[in-house]
Amino acid sequence: AWSRPSLALPQLKFLPASSRMVHLPKRRPEHQIRSMSDKDLACPPMRASSFVESLLVWTRSIECEALVDKLPVVSHPGYGDVENWDPKHRFVMSKFGGMRNVIESTMHLREEVEVVEDFAPVSASTLCLVHDRKFVEDFCEGKMDPRAMRRIGLPWSPSLVRRTLLEVQGTTIAARLALERRLACNAAGGTHHSFADYGSGFTIFNDLAVTAAWLRDERLAKRVLILDLDVHQGDGTAAIHAGNPDVMTVSVHCESNFPFRKQQSDLDVALEDEVGDRDYLLRLSQFLPSLLADFKPDIVLYDAGVDVHADDELGKLHISDQGLFDRDVYVLRTCLAMKIPVATVIGGGYDRDHLVLAKRHAIIVQAAVACRQWTRTRLLKSNKVTN
Repeated sequence: AWSRPSLALPQLKFLPASSRMVHLPKRRPEHQIRSMSDKDLACPPMRASSFVESLLVWTRSIECEALVDKLPVVSHPGYGDVENWDPKHRFVMSKFGGMRNVIESTMHLREEVEVVEDFAPVSASTLCLVHDRKFVEDFCEGKMDPRAMRRIGLPWSPSLVRRTLLEVQGTTIAARLALERRLACNAAGGTHHSFADYGSGFTIFNDLAVTAAWLRDERLAKRVLILDLDVHQGDGTAAIHAGNPDVMTVSVHCESNFPFRKQQSDLDVALEDEVGDRDYLLRLSQFLPSLLADFKPDIVLYDAGVDVHADDELGKLHISDQGLFDRDVYVLRTCLAMKIPVATVIGGGYDRDHLVLAKRHAIIVQAAVACRQWTRTRLLKSNKVTN
């Protein structure tokens, strides 16, 4: 059985907190996003910084498979389809449809992406691989105790049940597609605060924990690594898979942020407030390659939460758009270079401007497209040298 390595992470000098004020823009709800032109919705191409390229210089000498098929992005129309949702609710339900609108309006993404949208909700039997059956039945049938729903923080409705089940299924589908194509994205997911018998923090069923158990139950993977880079610790995921030697939970999070009672992941990297792009990448690079080499997972489930962003309403870190892109590129290229399939989920993100948030969540798809192009560029260079 795999045992947790002893990782001595040196103390880093963190960049000073920015003195600038963050001015929250007016809300831009989903109906306004739908009425916008492709030009307004589109994202400009992003390139990895020279700093992250320096951290990835070792990948240039490693042979890896060129990814020629389109990138699967799992995005069911029902992800954000909840009746009578309050547009002022802290949880931005419109971000799911908004993210898809951004992808489809951005030419360099649209040409590389294959949207997967035709699938049924996850089954109760799959949920019960990690969740208590009574909890599953009570939520699906609308029998939850009001206090339990307040802990979740979302108002119950039949349409909330459906979108919750679709979201979990989306992550299982992304994982299966990643095993087939090396890389796949779910345009939802990252519900890591859900425990075996209760939900918390806007999460009901834990898609990451369920998918890890489902992959093993279906014999699609033996070892699964859950890499959670949301600003909040993946406490529910850690608790569900505690003591399971074949599922490794890794959480890089802000120490002072929610949840205030932390669980013990297989590896927790707690960050101080206001950590910026460079320090974040340094901390990540200190453990990820060696961890993957030691554990040798069959697949990585990657929570690319954007609530680490400097302008996020619930985050306390200081990561820029470029920092998000560099982080995602670092994770994906490291896994691809080590021939480990990756399925991504979008995790948390909170902003009053729904379009800004949708574009922020789309950065993981931009990074995935860039990494796929990197594999093809390396193949072309290799062929030129051979010829």
